Formats: sequence, structure tokens, C-alpha cells
Amino acid sequence: MNSKAINIGDHFGTALAFLMVGVVAGLALDLCAKWLLADHSLEQFVFLRSLFGILFFFLAARWYGGFTSLKTQRPGWHLLRSLLATGAMFGFFYGLKRMPLVNALTVAFMAPLIVTALSVPFLGEDVGWRRWLAVIGGFVGVVIVLRPGEGMFTPAAIAVIVAAFCWAGLALTARKLATTESSFALSLYTVVGPFIVSIFMLPQNYTQPSNLGWVLFVVAGLCSAIAWVGIVGGYRRAPPVVLAPFEYTALIGAAIAGYLIWDEVPDAWVITGGLIIIASGIYIVYREVGGVTVNRYLRAFTAGATAEIIRRLRRLRK
Repeated sequence: MNSKAINIGDHFGTALAFLMVGVVAGLALDLCAKWLLADHSLEQFVFLRSLFGILFFFLAARWYGGFTSLKTQRPGWHLLRSLLATGAMFGFFYGLKRMPLVNALTVAFMAPLIVTALSVPFLGEDVGWRRWLAVIGGFVGVVIVLRPGEGMFTPAAIAVIVAAFCWAGLALTARKLATTESSFALSLYTVVGPFIVSIFMLPQNYTQPSNLGWVLFVVAGLCSAIAWVGIVGGYRRAPPVVLAPFEYTALIGAAIAGYLIWDEVPDAWVITGGLIIIASGIYIVYREVGGVTVNRYLRAFTAGATAEIIRRLRRLRK
């Protein structure tokens, strides 16, 4: 095993744990969004989701060094991240409202491939020709999912693609600013941007939520805060090219939830394209940190998940 693999491996477990917390919270946010967007406008969802997210950040501030940790000498970068977050949020949830859940997430998960491609000019990381082939293969998978010849290249799909580029930018800038900025600053400022933009769009697009709606808006805000902390915490500890493909695990949960809640069944094209995207991402990780390191952490991760399932089954039997 080379020294690069060892150095990455030293932080990989902690980074993956943070990332998976963020992924689970993000999936819960998407489920709340899918439900709420059926009865509420995109502008209202972004506003209330961001409002409650900011409130939860404020409540948790003391755990992250207090409000003094928000001080920065790089306001321009935070402004850029706020703009990227605004594009990611409006683009993805616009598409999510109009597409099946698993389809929207599958297209959105071209972001890790974009991260790999942009890691070269923005972070100066080395991406060999094999990983470039994996990136190209992943984009082929996206085309298969969209099937442009059958009218699937809709405004909703294009919005999700734009959101994926914005999300990739957030991952790259989080890594770039990790040495000088706190996780609290990297997380909070990204929520402020969409909040401010949605304020100006809200007056003509507001519907009074039901009691269940208010609960879901609060849950969405909480999940958004947890998702940002988890994802930023992960990307602070490991290169995006290594971590990003593990976000694909959300596709499994999305497929199950879409089927159970909305009777959404992904067709063969979505499944085929999704598998190609996932395979491309996993291969990128394999090339980046080496097969030994990847296998070691995959075994640890799956073993932990299996153990937790067994424990829960035992409790149910009791």
C-alpha cells in the first residue's frame, strides 16, 4: 500500500461516518420535500426549510465554538458558496417536484463525477486516464437515465443537472477552505443564501401549512442542518474524490421510499444508468485510495450495518 493510501485511510473512517450521517439526513430532507412540494410552492419550501435550518444552527452554535467561529477572512468564498447553495437547492427541488424521487437523485448523483473532473483545475489533484474513463462512463449513465430521445431531457432534468454542478462546487470549495474555515461557518453561510433569495419570492407563493405540514417543515430544517454538518465534516477530513461516491447509498433508500410512499417503480433504463453511475464512482475510489484500503473500510462499514440490523431484530423478537 502506498503512503497516499495510508494517509487517506487514517482519516477515512471518521470522514465516512460524518458523510453517512449527512447522507441519511439529506435523504430524510428529500422525503419531506417530496411530500411538502405536492401542496406548497418551491419558494415557500426553500424559505421555511432554510429558516428552521438557521434556527437549529443557532441553537447548536455553542457546540461548534460559538458565533465567534463564524468570523472569516474569506467572505468572497462564502458568497460564492451561498450562490452555489442557492442554485443547488432551487434546481434540485424544482426537479424533485416534477420527477420520481429515485430519478431525480440518480441524475443528481452525477455530482461526484463532476467533483472528480473539477478536482484537477480547482484542487490540483491528479486524475489519471482510467478515472477520466470512469467519469465519461458515469455521464453515459446519466444519458441513459434521461433518455433524451424519449423526451426525458425536460426542464426538471436540466434543473437537477445544474444543481449537481452547484453541489460539486460546494464539495470542492469545502475542501479548499477546510484549513481556514470552521465547519459551522461552511455550513451556516450556505443556508443563508437560499433563505435571502426565497424571501423576495415568498409573498405571492405562500400557502398556510397544515399541522402535519408544519411538522414536516421543522423536520426538513433539522435534517438540512444535520446534512450540512455531516457532509462538510466529511469533506474536511478526506478528499472529495474519495468520499463523493459513497453518497450513492442514498439511492437505495430513495428507491425503497419512492416505492412504498408514492408507488414509484424505477424502470430498466433508470436502473441500468444508475448502476453505471455507481460503478463509475466506486472505480474512482478504487483508483484513488487503492483496493486494500477500499475493501477494508467497505468491510468495516457493511459489518457495522449488519450488526446493527441483527441487534434491532433481536429487540423486536423480545
